Amino acid sequence: MILEIVTPEATLFSGEVESVAVPGVNGEFEMLNNHAPVVSILKDGFVKISGNIALAEDVETKFEKKGKATWLAINSGTIEMKDNKIILLAD
Repeated sequence: MILEIVTPEATLFSGEVESVAVPGVNGEFEMLNNHAPVVSILKDGFVKISGNIALAEDVETKFEKKGKATWLAINSGTIEMKDNKIILLAD
């Protein structure tokens, strides 16, 4: 599935991933390939991205790699999953 992470400053990531776990306002949830469509508001926490992803040099410092997972701290945001594409608007 495709993940696109957008902030007010720039697009931090766009590419293929295996799964994405996010801090929803009603609790953390994870999306895998062929997940049902979902729209949710996100709260302060960490986005966990699983898969072998390549980050641009200018945004690498915003992410933390731990094993096969890559983590991104967010203050809030919105996420939409539809047709195997996740758009995450993060703040």
